[in-house]
Amino acid sequence: MKKLLATLWLGMALLCGSMTAMAQPATPAAAPAATAAAAPAAAPAAAEAAPAAEAAAPAPVPNKGDTAWMIVATVLVILMTIPGLALFYGGLVRSKNMLSVLMQVFVVTSMIYVLWVLYGYSAAFTAGNPFIGTLDKLFFKGITPDSVAATFSKGVVIPEYIFAAFQATFAAITACLIVGAFAERVRFSAVLLFCALWFTFSYLPIAHMVWYWDGPDAITDAASLDKVTEAAGWLWAKGALDFAGGTVVHINAAVAGLVGAYVIGKRTGYGRESMAPHSLTLTMVGAALLWVGWFGFNAGSNLEANGVTALAFVNTLVATAAATLSW
Repeated sequence: MKKLLATLWLGMALLCGSMTAMAQPATPAAAPAATAAAAPAAAPAAAEAAPAAEAAAPAPVPNKGDTAWMIVATVLVILMTIPGLALFYGGLVRSKNMLSVLMQVFVVTSMIYVLWVLYGYSAAFTAGNPFIGTLDKLFFKGITPDSVAATFSKGVVIPEYIFAAFQATFAAITACLIVGAFAERVRFSAVLLFCALWFTFSYLPIAHMVWYWDGPDAITDAASLDKVTEAAGWLWAKGALDFAGGTVVHINAAVAGLVGAYVIGKRTGYGRESMAPHSLTLTMVGAALLWVGWFGFNAGSNLEANGVTALAFVNTLVATAAATLSW
């Protein structure tokens, strides 16, 4: 009986062992099937991950070289105005009006800088309508050391503070250019009042219409291009490209100066007494400072340091030299 039970236990053990051995290969066989089934599902997931990775790409940060160049360019444009333009105009007037012209240029420059921070930058460089911006950045609201401004190249930005400062120097020198048309004929207070009103109602709308847009990084396809064009200034949307102020600065100031000189009329004593420049030496010094400052004015208008900046630099060098020789 014991031998029979032992034989039965041995047989059952062998049977169970063989069944277990036969069942084990089924598990690895299922793995390739599961992998094969998962592969098509993984492909769309990978496809979705690619755009997500692009969307999560880090925002562009300012390059130290571009930032340093724009700081230098801004200082050079300040040099054009004070003392460059002040000495240039001061030497051309009679000696009794020298101090008057110097103070007009100096104080108008200071006034425009303050007005630019108060509301000028916001009115010129925010998205309002095709003709003027908004007051969203009144008193530089929302501008921080980390906020950036677009340039003309994708992925290249500069600190918004230095962009705003650079544009402030343009506004100031434009207003001061008009002072030469009023020299020796307008009271100091009247010059300040006129420049403040002209800056508000002439310079800011023209600057917005010509220069405001969202930048190249906002353009990714035809639809986004249409959106950027729609939000841009009126003349920019029409295709105007004013690289360094031909419209905003020079035409704008020239028209104001011409109209102002016509309305005010001739100087008292014109044709009866000598009105020769009292110091062509100062005029020469002022002109030289203007030439130096123009490198920041023209080359800085590219808003970054690259080959186009170098081209503007060389053009400023050679064109001014050729103009001197032809004169």
